[in-house]
Amino acid sequence: MEYAGARALLLKEFVEGLLLGLVYFFRPKSTLNYPFEKGMLSPRFRGEHALRRYPNGEERCIACKLCEAICPALAITIEAGVAKDGTRRASRYDIDMHKCIYCGFCQEACPVDAIVEGPNFEFSTETREELYYDKEKLLANGDRWEKEIAKNLMLDAPYR
Repeated sequence: MEYAGARALLLKEFVEGLLLGLVYFFRPKSTLNYPFEKGMLSPRFRGEHALRRYPNGEERCIACKLCEAICPALAITIEAGVAKDGTRRASRYDIDMHKCIYCGFCQEACPVDAIVEGPNFEFSTETREELYYDKEKLLANGDRWEKEIAKNLMLDAPYR
């Protein structure tokens, strides 16, 4: 009983807490100044959707509709058409980003790596209509982020 009284009298817990606070006070800060400093993203990060092209500029999507079939939120709508060269292509490719749960199933199901979830996480909008992505917007995203997307797919390849 005397030990508990001595501990209370010497404020052992208080002093330990104060020392711990001082240790963390002098350590380098882990907080980032967000708009000016950005943290690291995993190569497997699932952000804004994008449709990719082949290096010759041809669209990758062959309208197989596997991504539409596997989407648990039913956020993807695809209509198939025939391109000028006679190959099957998507004439319409829409994603309702309100419904999307960013599960990545569409990316995993695609046999030609046409639809991917890119590294962009800063795509807030002011209206709901801006979150309905059509084929043109998805292709523009793919063109804008192609270098980062290709790098992330290469880094993720050993685990697929």
